[in-house]
Amino acid sequence: MKMSVTLSLLLSLFLLIHSSNGYDITQILNKYPDFSTFNSYLTQTNLASAINSRNTITVLVVDNANLAPLSSKSLDVIKNILSVHVLLDYYDVAKLQQLTAASPLPTTFFQTTGLAVGQQGFLNVTHPSADTVAFGSAMPGSTQGSSLVKSVAAEPYNISILQISNAIIPQGIDGAKTSAPAATTPPPPPPAPATNTSTPPAPGTRHNHGHAPAPAPSTRHNHGHSPAPSTRHGHGPGPKAVEPGPTTVHHGPTNTKQGHPTNISPPNQGCCPHHGCHSICCPWLSLGPCCVG
Repeated sequence: MKMSVTLSLLLSLFLLIHSSNGYDITQILNKYPDFSTFNSYLTQTNLASAINSRNTITVLVVDNANLAPLSSKSLDVIKNILSVHVLLDYYDVAKLQQLTAASPLPTTFFQTTGLAVGQQGFLNVTHPSADTVAFGSAMPGSTQGSSLVKSVAAEPYNISILQISNAIIPQGIDGAKTSAPAATTPPPPPPAPATNTSTPPAPGTRHNHGHAPAPAPSTRHNHGHSPAPSTRHGHGPGPKAVEPGPTTVHHGPTNTKQGHPTNISPPNQGCCPHHGCHSICCPWLSLGPCCVG
């Protein structure tokens, strides 16, 4: 008796849950063999139960041939990728075509798992042309690599199943870190010009490369000589200075010659009419002609 009551309660609960959303994603996809692989992944990852528990949902399915890139990935990675294909709102073809750049980004089931990084839990929907709807991850730098193929099934405002051309795989969701471009090492700066630490020579100083310094010009003391005449501007050179001649001392009256004598005539040296040819006549004496032998 108790067993029958328990079974009845479980059956009632199942019917209540089933009638609350009115669909079963597994049963719907069983009608389409082209999506058998996608349907199998939903069951293996328990995503089918999560989808059936939602009142409003949109599932973007991919046919078997285009799911081949997922075959080599782990079940956890496959679950994360398929979670991006489950939108937490009802989208049919008409509603997708009405989305604009100002429309909110569609939120996926992956956003509710707490595993999304950045914009991994959102999709970007664009319209390359009037009849084309493109899908891609909202992660910066992602491409719109998938497009709308057709509507598969729909129960208005509860569930919409749309076929897209390729699986949407956000960057980093498969565990592979997106490597940043290698940093370019800037070239080293050019060497600084050599600095001459030696003290520069004073102006007018010639460098002595192994030669003895030139002797300084000797200064001659001018003993008794007149300084060189200065050159006057606009006139010719002045008279040359006359160096004093030797002093001649004679017995008797002394005749000192320093330069040319002033006011006296030089003595006449020659023959004297009184004392012969070896005397000097002294005509300047007041006593008259006097010869000094």
